[in-house]
Amino acid sequence: MRTARTARGITLALAVTGALVLTACGGGGGSGKKDDGGAAAVPTTVRLPKLDGQKLQVTAVWTGPEKASFLKVLGEFEKRTGAQVDFVPSGDDMAGFVGTKIAGGGPPDVAMLQQVGVLQEFAKKKWLKPLGSAAKAELAKNYSKGWQDLGAWQGTDYGVYFKASNKSLVWYNTAALDNAGVQPPKTWSDFLKAARTISDSGVTPVSVGGGDGWTLTDWFENVYLSQAGPQKYDRLAHHQIPWTDPSVKQALTTLAQLWGDKALLAGGNEGALQTSFPESVTQVFSGGDAAKAAMVSSADYAAANVTQTKAKIGTDAKIFPFPAVGDSSPVVTGGDVAVALKDSKASQALLTFLASPDAASIWAGAGGFVSPNKAVKSGAYANTTMRDIAKALIAAGDDFRFDMSDQAPASFGGKPGQGEWKDLQDFLKDPKDVAGAQKALERDAAKAWGN
Repeated sequence: MRTARTARGITLALAVTGALVLTACGGGGGSGKKDDGGAAAVPTTVRLPKLDGQKLQVTAVWTGPEKASFLKVLGEFEKRTGAQVDFVPSGDDMAGFVGTKIAGGGPPDVAMLQQVGVLQEFAKKKWLKPLGSAAKAELAKNYSKGWQDLGAWQGTDYGVYFKASNKSLVWYNTAALDNAGVQPPKTWSDFLKAARTISDSGVTPVSVGGGDGWTLTDWFENVYLSQAGPQKYDRLAHHQIPWTDPSVKQALTTLAQLWGDKALLAGGNEGALQTSFPESVTQVFSGGDAAKAAMVSSADYAAANVTQTKAKIGTDAKIFPFPAVGDSSPVVTGGDVAVALKDSKASQALLTFLASPDAASIWAGAGGFVSPNKAVKSGAYANTTMRDIAKALIAAGDDFRFDMSDQAPASFGGKPGQGEWKDLQDFLKDPKDVAGAQKALERDAAKAWGN
């Protein structure tokens, strides 16, 4: 089985840290608009077949501004090919949505999956169609081997990673930190000190989107990778060590230093559990100086949510690397992979388009997007902040750690209300019960992996 690359993410950590320090100190551009004089022209590097009148159904989890940006990509595909594309939102449970459609005999043509584990499960069930020659050619030309491997299973290429993310970031309201006299912290202990200082200034320091359980897995993964190291991370990601391991206890205990102090969380623990991911971002940047929180740990795609407020990225909204718990800041990546569930000329054409810099450049210009496609020009990105993150991602090559929960079977790492999502929500509700959280996580992991 071909799984995530296991090389240490040191190169990406250094590159991202350098880029983000520059961003934190200087300008970054506006909210979703080009900061260098206007939108860049969409490149036309790939030839696509004529598909006049052919219908294509595409599903993804995206809503709101992310959906709007993806629809621009699909609109360009329609313009170039003459195809008619119907976008269907899947909801957070992509595996359940697709499974139901397949059972009913009407799966979508193309799905944008968020979990490596789900891609592998679909491949095992023979639900996926291999990439055609044109899509494979674009993939080989534009992607590093690490990203190619993530879209493959047992030597066969199935997926194109269209959208990537750096999940080891903290977005902050510059006015809130400035008013408290706080500088972006570099270590976990400094992060807690900064949070308490911000709290003393009259602003709740941290926003947590606990209503969407996947956000809590990102918190855990960043702490665990920085504290336990990459080898332990890889082993836990594949359930080669149990969740009752002392390293998990240490990470949960560290998280409890923040989650166990309700004064540091917007709305307290109960409020955090009622907060969705989009709200966790917007409440940091809505209201200016009167924002409900000062900081939110989120990937680069939070930029799309920031643009729903009046805050300007690079001025009112800035980012710093997730604080180092151990020897270095963690670097956790995620991504959305396009796969074909129907083997048609239209579905293969869309995968070819999504593997090209043409498609990625459209969303890059809209903001809130980073591509692992190394052929995307730096100037395609909406602002300096996203440009720097993209440069760091490409410069890293294969040196990254992929999201741990996204590597797990969907029943553990990818479904609302169960598995890791539910267990970490229960832990957020009662951060004192570290042993209970470990027991629940191990029980659900063992069930999902069958070991």
